Amino acid sequence: MKPSPTLPIAIVLGGSILAGAIYFSMGGQWPSFAGPSGNSARVRPVDTSDHILGNPAAPIMIIEYADFDCEYCKDFSGSLEQIVANAGTKGQVAWVYREFPLSELHPNALAEARAAECAAKFAGNDAFWAFANLLFKNQPADPATYGALAKQAGIPGDTFATCYADAANQVDARIKADRKNALDAGASGAPYSLLLVDGKVTQVINSAYSYDALNQLVMEALASVR
Repeated sequence: MKPSPTLPIAIVLGGSILAGAIYFSMGGQWPSFAGPSGNSARVRPVDTSDHILGNPAAPIMIIEYADFDCEYCKDFSGSLEQIVANAGTKGQVAWVYREFPLSELHPNALAEARAAECAAKFAGNDAFWAFANLLFKNQPADPATYGALAKQAGIPGDTFATCYADAANQVDARIKADRKNALDAGASGAPYSLLLVDGKVTQVINSAYSYDALNQLVMEALASVR
């Protein structure tokens, strides 16, 4: 059976639509794209304001720019969580989550990013990760359920609701900064991740790698610092 010529065309058109949407959402400015080893000058250094799972001083860091409403991000989060649970037990590997809501594709992406940032703002790092896990687990999460999910994550209902209702003045600046940094670092879709060894970008992970593929990269990185 002769393959249909419409599939490659659809893929190209889909990519063009996403690229165009990102272009116009950033005020008509194309992002700078990183080279094969990443653009470390454009990646914001990891600091105490970041959402970090694992040792904040780990020599191996995986910075992920992701969208809570993205199915591939959900799959990749499972791989990252397993990496930290296994390779990170001695404090050598950590996962850093940064917001990259693709509102051009996912209507609730920004709302979910706001909800997660409110969780972090009023209940801390552990609450952020608990809430993030619930968002992925219940994907696509209905905004009407955010309050219940926050309660499950141990976040006081009143503070969460107040923050979420006033998100534009509370957390939107952080989300916008994360998104801009993702684009500056070379992201054109989610998930987009960077593997850092001692603070330097050594690998771009421009898709949802399987656990085995990701683990191989991490093992090679660990070998380089031993």
